[in-house]
Amino acid sequence: MNLKKLSFRTRIFLAMILLVLMASVLISAVAIYQYKEQSSDYHSSRLERKEKNIQTHLKRFLNGRYNTWEIKTENLPLIFKDEIYNVANIHRLQINLYDLEGNLLLSSKAGLLKNVAEQCLDAEILNTIYNTVQLSSISNNAEHRYVHKLKENGETFQSSYTFLLDKKSKPLAILNLPYLEKGDFLEMELMEFLKRIGFAFMLVLLTAIAIAFLLSKFMTQSLKTISDKIISTRLEKRNKKIEIDDTSDEISILVNAYNSMIDELEESAVQLARSEREQAWREMAKQVAHEIKNPLTPMRLTVQNFQRKFDPEDENIHLKLDEYTKTLIQQIDTMSSIASAFSNFAKMPAQQNETLNVVKIVKLALDIFNEDYIVFTADYEEIIAKFDRTQLIRVVTNLVKNGIQAMPDNQPPTIAIHVTTKDDNVVLTVADNGSGVSEENKDKVFEPKFTTKTSGMGLGLAMVKNIVDTYNGTITFESIKDKGTTFKVTFPKE
Repeated sequence: MNLKKLSFRTRIFLAMILLVLMASVLISAVAIYQYKEQSSDYHSSRLERKEKNIQTHLKRFLNGRYNTWEIKTENLPLIFKDEIYNVANIHRLQINLYDLEGNLLLSSKAGLLKNVAEQCLDAEILNTIYNTVQLSSISNNAEHRYVHKLKENGETFQSSYTFLLDKKSKPLAILNLPYLEKGDFLEMELMEFLKRIGFAFMLVLLTAIAIAFLLSKFMTQSLKTISDKIISTRLEKRNKKIEIDDTSDEISILVNAYNSMIDELEESAVQLARSEREQAWREMAKQVAHEIKNPLTPMRLTVQNFQRKFDPEDENIHLKLDEYTKTLIQQIDTMSSIASAFSNFAKMPAQQNETLNVVKIVKLALDIFNEDYIVFTADYEEIIAKFDRTQLIRVVTNLVKNGIQAMPDNQPPTIAIHVTTKDDNVVLTVADNGSGVSEENKDKVFEPKFTTKTSGMGLGLAMVKNIVDTYNGTITFESIKDKGTTFKVTFPKE
């Protein structure tokens, strides 16, 4: 799993859950370690206490009135012949007595004396007893004492060695106490503790999951709002600023930075729009000037030719005058159409919404065309919508004119106009089998002043798009080179 690809919210959630789990494992490990330490200290202290109690018991009997033997090492088996069993039974611990050279004298375990030769202390243990002096935690006195630990079959055995002293504190024998560490009770306590702490950890984990979910949601909610705003930010529209209350300093800095960017973006958009409008009008002015100059040149040549060849006595003077007049009128009409197209695009009339029958108005708009290859169809006889009658006629006439002008000379022309409805929209299509639009020109079709014809201002389709956008509609087209083009206009009925 790649953590870098996880969302910020998921990473926060996983981090908190992992933190709780790590804390649970760590606390459990510390508890088990503490149990082992306490168990070891408990057994060591217990062995030392029993050792002191047994020493005291043996000393009292040794120096008591029941002992009639001389107190020396050789007599210890006789002195404690019966008493050692009573002491071992009272303290519930095996007792072994060795002489100062490590030979077994007496043991509370039956049958141990049968193998006396094998019951001698190891020389290493004997040397350690003589050479080890430690401070007793009970009497706070320095004494020779050694504890040997051994593990067998998963059980821990301790065996303590210390001196049994006489009244003058001289060693009489070596007291050995074998001790088996039985931790059943402590282990039960540990298991009970771990079980309880497990329930507590489960509760904490569930609580942490809920808190992590709510916290991560709270922390990322502001970030999601900011990301949604950034995704929806567009240069061509007015963007709203982010308003978030009760956020952290880091989120506030991010929000303020975004709002500042929106202000700068809006200012840049205004400047860009102004610059684009100025550039567009400059280009359009150049285009208008160029289009006007085109008819002026033949008009000038016609006038100069008429002036040079004018002869009142010429019998064909009236015929020539008619030709000159027709030429001038034709060029003047061209200039007039250029001026009208520019005027219509530059200053659209005010929008007049009226309830009308779209089918009827489209038929009315097509009446001005005499071409017999123009075919109109409609799915319904009546489609009622709110639209400006004049602007709807403009849309139809400009699209049909565009189709007529796109017709090649080498094939029979066809223009099909169709009106239908879809959901709450009116759909108007104008299809032709003309030359089509090349791939490099498809993005420029609705741009003002763009045209592939040798005449005209290239404002017709730009005007249509302007009208359709005003009514919250859409205009699209599909075109195949040398196959034809289909324009589709969709606008709401209301």
